[in-house]
Amino acid sequence: MNSPSRAKIVLAFTAVYVVWGSTYLAIRLAVDTLPPFLMAGTRFLVSGSILYLWVSMRGSEKPTLPQWRSAAIVGAALLFLGNGGVSWAEQFVPSGITALIIAISPVWFLLFDWWHRGYQPTIGAGAGLVLGTVGVGLLIDPANIIGGQEIHPLGAAVLVLATMFWAGGSLYSRGSQLPANPFLATAMEMITGGVFCVLAGIIGGELSDFDLAAVTQSSILSLGYLIAFGSLIGFTAYIWLLRHVQPSIVSTYAYVNPIIAVILGWIIADEELGPRIILAAVIIVAAVALITTFSVRKPKLPPAPPGNKDNAP
Repeated sequence: MNSPSRAKIVLAFTAVYVVWGSTYLAIRLAVDTLPPFLMAGTRFLVSGSILYLWVSMRGSEKPTLPQWRSAAIVGAALLFLGNGGVSWAEQFVPSGITALIIAISPVWFLLFDWWHRGYQPTIGAGAGLVLGTVGVGLLIDPANIIGGQEIHPLGAAVLVLATMFWAGGSLYSRGSQLPANPFLATAMEMITGGVFCVLAGIIGGELSDFDLAAVTQSSILSLGYLIAFGSLIGFTAYIWLLRHVQPSIVSTYAYVNPIIAVILGWIIADEELGPRIILAAVIIVAAVALITTFSVRKPKLPPAPPGNKDNAP
């Protein structure tokens, strides 16, 4: 794999940092009058089909059945259980708070690396893990001990699970059997993830409850924004970065996304921006900074067997 230029990496990070920060508000506006899973499924099927057609016209390889299977697993984890869960939860949870909860994704990257690869957390990363838990607890505050806006408990729980599936799917994608062309792989993941979302919407009764006449212009425009910017630009950049940059570095998008989402939600959607939310935002971003800065310790290699190294083959 050729090393990408610094300019391409900067552009990709800009898309993931800034564009994705704005998609939380776009999702919130879209699900105002569109069913969440059908909306997400439409988003990914349209964007995935456009991207697949584009790479096919450029003479890309024809994907194999095992590659489609891997793409379906990644699509189910990232786009159905991850993004689809976010779309469903944003019916009840403000977009800014949603972004703050999603910001704990690096915690799952840390835990999965520790569990699966034996990468032991450093003291700094462990402190970030504890701090992130405190921040999310302060943000959700299920007993409303601190006061302020109450957070929908089921919506918050779905968001936490969505971050877990997102991190797991991201790590799985790095070692799975996917096409070498990252744009083809992304298109396949969006198509399969979109199918899962649509099926979930149909099974959940969204199609029978859908009223086309009630759909607002802002929901339609938000869906178009999610297709063009959130998926074709943002998600493609994210998958590309996973191929070229360490996942812990890619996950630093969690620094910027919640700040942009909270500000946009406050300005455009009149979402609450009280002292508790500001404090939770500071704690969560600090926790992400600790985790991604101090990262993890690589597992110690077992000692070499005794013997004369001059006789080694």
